[in-house]
Amino acid sequence: MPYLITVSIIWAFSFGIVGNRLAGVDPNWIATLRSLLALLLFLPLLRLQSIGGWRSSLPLLLCGAVQFGMMYLFLFASFRYLPSHQVALFSILTPIYVYALADLQRRRFSKRFLLAALLSIIGALIIRMQTLSLNGQMLSGFLLLQGANLSFAAGQVYYRHWKQRHPAQREHQHFALLFTGALVLSLLWTLSTRGWAPLWQIDSSQWSYILYLGFVATGMGFFWWNKGASRVTPGALAASNNAVIPMAVFVSLFIFDEIGLLSIEGILRLIIGAAIIVIAMFIGSKKSA
Repeated sequence: MPYLITVSIIWAFSFGIVGNRLAGVDPNWIATLRSLLALLLFLPLLRLQSIGGWRSSLPLLLCGAVQFGMMYLFLFASFRYLPSHQVALFSILTPIYVYALADLQRRRFSKRFLLAALLSIIGALIIRMQTLSLNGQMLSGFLLLQGANLSFAAGQVYYRHWKQRHPAQREHQHFALLFTGALVLSLLWTLSTRGWAPLWQIDSSQWSYILYLGFVATGMGFFWWNKGASRVTPGALAASNNAVIPMAVFVSLFIFDEIGLLSIEGILRLIIGAAIIVIAMFIGSKKSA
């Protein structure tokens, strides 16, 4: 648990940094650069022989491509439609996916997940509802973020299962493989959508934030998170996914001054919608008898 708590504090600032300090930077390049910097951090520690060579490395490469690479592509795309405090808030559904995937792995299913999903959508609509019409921008951001949540949850559940099957494996000796998978996916997607020009538009202060996000939030953050995830129960892991949410919302609203974006009515909608999403989280995370 200490690993998960430490990472929650680190990640609380990431939402505001991406949504405010790196606004205007191509989100695909942010994903690629974070994965690259994290890989450079762990590449000197890689010991392929400890896990049986490249062929045995494929599951970890795929795990990293989904948990980090695909998650980042969805996550950063959502910042185009949502302010960072709402990105943080809508990440509260990750525990539902952790429980659902863990149950699916054990070939079980609960109707609670369907109810939790419906409630979460209602809460999200209340937060962004200006009129009775559907807000297409909010819906786009919300759906993109659910892709990120599902990718992150799938990676956590798989890595926890893999580590339990390979208890002798030391995390620092193979973690570069996960970032390699993430980098390959992010780089291929980024190059297929835009060229190298956006890199020259990043100023020195933004590079400092990218270095922090790459080495600390991504590199050490994901390493400590997956290390902690392999040492706790699925219930504790699911609950830990939400420890970062209230801190991230607070940081975005008050430290990065997004509170000024909200009217009194908007603050009330945020409180009501957040309460419904929290109820959805508890319904989806409640353990079966």
